Amino acid sequence: MDLQLHGKTAIVTGATAGIGLAIARTLAREGVAVTITGRRQDKLDAAVADIAAAAPCADVSSLVADLGTARGAAALAEVRPDTDILINNLGYYEARPFAEITDEDWLRMLDINVMSGVRLSRHYFPRMLQKNWGRVIFVSSEVGAFTPPDMVHYGVSKSAQLAVSRGMAELTKGTGVTVNSVLPAATRSDGIVEYLRQTAPRPGMSDAEIEAHFFETYRPSSLIARMIEADEIAAMVALLASPLGAASNGAAVRVEGGSFRSIL
Repeated sequence: MDLQLHGKTAIVTGATAGIGLAIARTLAREGVAVTITGRRQDKLDAAVADIAAAAPCADVSSLVADLGTARGAAALAEVRPDTDILINNLGYYEARPFAEITDEDWLRMLDINVMSGVRLSRHYFPRMLQKNWGRVIFVSSEVGAFTPPDMVHYGVSKSAQLAVSRGMAELTKGTGVTVNSVLPAATRSDGIVEYLRQTAPRPGMSDAEIEAHFFETYRPSSLIARMIEADEIAAMVALLASPLGAASNGAAVRVEGGSFRSIL
């Protein structure tokens, strides 16, 4: 399917691995000129090479910037003052007992997971409205809809992304701009595999056994009963970013394998 994205520009944050890299790779294949960000040049170089291998004619560039800070956001805006598509993917997660989450932990989580997207949207969103076309997509999480007790600060940050996304969408009425969020569930990556290993009930279990145990114990409502692949998330993001996805606006789009039992 032609997503009609050829010639568009996109910024994908946190794109050196996992979902962000998969999104950048998918958009590049569709003819989008992609800028990716990260904090390490070596990881960015590897990501650019990955994207170029998947899309040999891709127009892809990178920028070292710590987008968890106002300075990093300003640096990106200076180098790339405009974009058609903004993918706010930067984020991290960690498990910690609630009483042990310090003020510094809370502020770091909110700065990276929420404020990075807020700062960039504050710059790019008005420009999209001015030219009457644009896409802002927040990569949230299934925990934006339910807060896990072992990572309350992470759940709050993902719920906040949903609120920001919906509030921004209310400002797009009658325009060619849309703002949406996607809610992935556990998506295969080095980080999540290592996290799942920590949930193993006994030593010596294979990764396949650990994954099966996780879904039997912690996500029994999942209909696919497996981890999601990053490319599956990227496919949904690319559709929402395209002109073909224009009817979806202000939505929290589930890509979580059917874990939510509610129909809405």
